[in-house]
Amino acid sequence: MYGHEDCYVGRALERLTVTTMMLCRDSAPVVELVEKARSGGPFRLCVQVEGMTETQRTPEGMSSKPRIKPADAEDGRPVSISARLGRLQFHYSGKFRVLQIADIQDGPKVSKDTITLIEASLDATRPDLVIFSGNQIAGYDPAFADSFRKRRWCDEPIAESALNHTRALVRKAIGQFTEPLAARGIPWAVTYGNHDFQCGLSNAELDGIYREFPGCVNPPSETLPNQIAYTCGAGGAVQTPSGATGSGAGVTAKADTLGVVDDAGADAVVPSAVSSPASAVGSGEPGTFALPVMDVDHTRNVLGLVILDSGDYVHGGGFGTPSPAALAFLNAVPDRIGAKSMVFQHMPMPEYYNVLKPVAANAAFAMQGYRSHADTYYVLDELQTQPGGYLGEGISCPDTSGEFELLREGYFGVVAGHDHRNGFVGEHEGLLLIATPTCGFNTYGPAPAKRATRLIEFDIRHPYEPRTQLLEFGELVGKPSSKRAYTYAVNQTTPGEGEGDDLLRKPSLWSQLSGLFR
Repeated sequence: MYGHEDCYVGRALERLTVTTMMLCRDSAPVVELVEKARSGGPFRLCVQVEGMTETQRTPEGMSSKPRIKPADAEDGRPVSISARLGRLQFHYSGKFRVLQIADIQDGPKVSKDTITLIEASLDATRPDLVIFSGNQIAGYDPAFADSFRKRRWCDEPIAESALNHTRALVRKAIGQFTEPLAARGIPWAVTYGNHDFQCGLSNAELDGIYREFPGCVNPPSETLPNQIAYTCGAGGAVQTPSGATGSGAGVTAKADTLGVVDDAGADAVVPSAVSSPASAVGSGEPGTFALPVMDVDHTRNVLGLVILDSGDYVHGGGFGTPSPAALAFLNAVPDRIGAKSMVFQHMPMPEYYNVLKPVAANAAFAMQGYRSHADTYYVLDELQTQPGGYLGEGISCPDTSGEFELLREGYFGVVAGHDHRNGFVGEHEGLLLIATPTCGFNTYGPAPAKRATRLIEFDIRHPYEPRTQLLEFGELVGKPSSKRAYTYAVNQTTPGEGEGDDLLRKPSLWSQLSGLFR
């Protein structure tokens, strides 16, 4: 029960429009409530939430259409409200939506089913921002054979002709999976994984190529002209153009000087404020930057979205960690944004193992751990994870990392990809640890119906407690056009409850009626 001042529907007294009614699960109670409020009488608001699992489908005969409809064909405005406003901010509804797309991991010809899943996810959710969380490019694809680089430190010379060919192929791939976003006017950010660079192009060069495409917000960018972005640099200064209007809580658009980080990471990197592309200088750490999200009146930062390059490989085997500069950036960001942030990165942290439960090797659905955890088998710990998730492989992460310690203050969650067969939401020491499976159909992963994107919905009343949901191919699209997908079965037991609420659908009439008798 909410008081009149606190209830979102109370805002409808000032802004009672068709759009407002559509944002509610059912407009009829809204109208009745508003009439009661106008008459001066007391009212109570009770909400019955119908939970669904990530794998569950609506019963036969029930509507399976998304609650949020695509924009009308004649409406030429961007789908993203933030894109229309030129900055990331909450809506009058009190919501802000991010769609994570993990591990496309494809070559120059991106799978038709991958594109279809992206299109269906965009139309079902109409996000404010899309975040590609790494391994968009399968650098090991045969098409990149002449420029393939197995590790960053490999120094074999690559012919310029081969690099030029690879650049053309990478542009072709990026154009395919970003076209659905450009067509809908949805801005997007990108970071990098352990396979992108293997095509032979550095992350810095890839970052420049991505910024050639419409909608990219990786700084410097003119996609959101009123948006402040904080970049992580190795030194020097990035100038904010004169007359910039973007600002946050205690943050002004001005020039900043970046610190220099030594090998030990002892000196903090001061994030640099960038609000437009007037400076040709990009981030010194490509794929690492922070985007504040403001309130509806754009007077304060409600939360931050930190996009982080989490590293790739290390000498001696295993996966890498964020660079010392990136870690120092994480440490400095909270004070600059003035609010807590959620991190989006490719690689999960070792602490993800803390939301798993060790079991016997012959236990049902047990998965073997990775490297330092290889002598133990695991399942999801039901006390540490939300119902509805699944574990399809061991957590592939660095052996050790200092990242988690830096996130204890100023952060409320980490969203990762990398492990193509894992989809779960856990919590460890107050920090959300989210794993998202692959959405790609030309890479290994779960069964085609389980390949997914992830919707994360923030509510301004409790912005650090977002709701999240996997948007699976089988649910949004149906059967794939090809049976070539390289699959593994999902090994976690079929769940009985979901990761939270179904964020796309109205409750069915039956569920509303049956809720009255519970």
